[in-house]
Amino acid sequence: MLKDITLGQFFPTGSVLHRLDARVKLVLTFALIAGTFLARTPMGYAVLLVFIFGCIMLSRVPFILYIKSLRPMLFLLAFTAILNLYLSPGEPIPQLSWWIFSASREGLVIAGLMFVRIVALIFVSSILTYTTSPIQLTGGAESLMRPLKWLKFPVHEMAMMMTIALRFIPILIEETDKIIKAQTARGVDFRAGGLVRRAKALVPILIPLFISAFRRADDLALAMESRCYNGGEGRTSLNVPRLAWRDFAAVGACAGVIVGVVVI
Repeated sequence: MLKDITLGQFFPTGSVLHRLDARVKLVLTFALIAGTFLARTPMGYAVLLVFIFGCIMLSRVPFILYIKSLRPMLFLLAFTAILNLYLSPGEPIPQLSWWIFSASREGLVIAGLMFVRIVALIFVSSILTYTTSPIQLTGGAESLMRPLKWLKFPVHEMAMMMTIALRFIPILIEETDKIIKAQTARGVDFRAGGLVRRAKALVPILIPLFISAFRRADDLALAMESRCYNGGEGRTSLNVPRLAWRDFAAVGACAGVIVGVVVI
C-alpha cells in the first residue's frame, strides 16, 4: 500500500512538460487549481479534464502512477461523495435511500462533480511533482517569491524548507514500509483487533519513524553546514532560467482553458 504513494517523486522522461520553466509550471498549477473551483457545470469540468489528461499524455509518465496517486485519497473521495449525495436537498432517489438517509438527484450530480474536482486537484499536483525536480522547484518558488524580499521575508529559506519537506515524503514512506515489514517479521499483526488495538499497534512504527526522521534531519543539517551553507544571502545560480517559446505556448493554452471554463 505504501509503495503506491508516489507524492513528491520525480520521474524524468525528457518530455515537453519536463522542459518547461519551473516558474511557469508553478503558476499554471495554481491556475488550474483555481480553475477546478471556478468550474460550475459538467461541460466546464469536461474541458478542464481534457486539458489535464492532455498534460498527462505529454508528460510521458506512466498513467498507472497517476492512478496510484489516488489510492491514499480514496477515503476522502468516498466520504465527500456520500456527504454530498445524502445531505444535498432535491428530488429523492428511492433506490439509493436507506433508513432516515435520503439521496437526491441533485446530490448525485454534486457528488459526481466534487469527485471530479478532487481527482483533478490530485492529478494537477502530481503532474507538477512528476515533471519537476526538487532543485527546479526550489529555484522556481524562490524566483516567484523574490518580491517578498522587500518585506524582509526569508524567501530562499522558505523555498528550501518547502522543497526539503517535499523531498522527504518518498523517503519517509520508504522508511515506514521497511519498519512495517520488520515489525511484521517479528510477529506484530497490524490488522487484528479493534480500532484501539490497531492504534496501539502503530506505536512500534511511529517511534522508529520519528527517530529515523530526526536522524536524517540532523545528517542533512551537518551536510549543509560542512558545505558552508549560510542561507540565500549572496547566493547565485549556476543555470539562470530563461523563458522559451514553449513556456509562452503553455501559458496561452492554460489561459484559454481557464477562460473557457469560466465562460461555460
